Amino acid sequence: MLLALFILPLGIGLYLRAQHRRRRVAARYGSFGLAQGATQRQLGARRHLPPALFLIGLTLLTLALARPQAVVSLPRIEGVVILAFDVSGSMAATDLAPTRIEAAKVAAQKFIDKQPSTVLIGVVAFSDSGFAVQTPTTNRDAILAAINRLTPQRGTALANGIFASLTTLAEDPQKADEVYSSFMLTPVPTPTPVPPGVYVPAAIVLLTDGENNQNPDPLQAAQAAAERGVRIYTVGLGSPAGVDLHINGVTVHTQLDESTLQQIAQLTGGTYYNADSTQALLAVYDNLNPQLVIKPEKMEVTSIFAGLSLLILLLGGLLSLTWFGRLP
Repeated sequence: MLLALFILPLGIGLYLRAQHRRRRVAARYGSFGLAQGATQRQLGARRHLPPALFLIGLTLLTLALARPQAVVSLPRIEGVVILAFDVSGSMAATDLAPTRIEAAKVAAQKFIDKQPSTVLIGVVAFSDSGFAVQTPTTNRDAILAAINRLTPQRGTALANGIFASLTTLAEDPQKADEVYSSFMLTPVPTPTPVPPGVYVPAAIVLLTDGENNQNPDPLQAAQAAAERGVRIYTVGLGSPAGVDLHINGVTVHTQLDESTLQQIAQLTGGTYYNADSTQALLAVYDNLNPQLVIKPEKMEVTSIFAGLSLLILLLGGLLSLTWFGRLP
């Protein structure tokens, strides 16, 4: 389409030829009723303004047909949030109605509904191991389906949940519609640590009762998150007093380990929330807000060129009709 710009010099040549012909006619016939020639002499150089505007308008319209693009810095709500669910057996406790894990699902769904469409959300499940259920995506239906599939499993390894979340953050966003059964199948290169106090627009929301009973050390995993600039917001489900859980005829006492969760949040620059009731759990998500960032994006600006060309063409036509009673 840009090659069409080579036609414009032809238009300039035709205009110059018409001006030369008009001068010849004026010289041949003198002032025999040539009021238009008198008008042009009164206008002076201004008589060339309407044709010039017409030419500029055509040039911009031709550029618009080429669908130009520009890098524009646009403000937008952006971020990546990983919802890391503890799916250990203790999450079946009923101190949160109907169970800890079901209450966490309901609160997470309400959180997802409130997020802007530009925020990527992923889902990680962990018990004695960690795996990504849904890589970060803007597909809300896929996220909710992944959450609804979660059920209580075995023991609790907070570190594996954190490591799984960090690996999920490193996944290619173009693979967001894929569902993974294990995050350890493909090794991810270790990123360069960021300076202390620097945070990326990504966060992990760790929903757990904090009762860690598996290796490795969760504080070691939290340190790895801090080195990558990823905040961890820990959400303690249940109460420090605990509750008795009956599993296959065996009674197990499970209670919230607030101390570990507080240390994880403090180490990564996040915040610890105690969700000892369903309403408190819902309130937790009200305080988790993604960041407003200015991000340069390449976008098509055809409409700007087309609109500007039409305005210039209209202005040129209006001036020509006003001064000469005709279009240029």
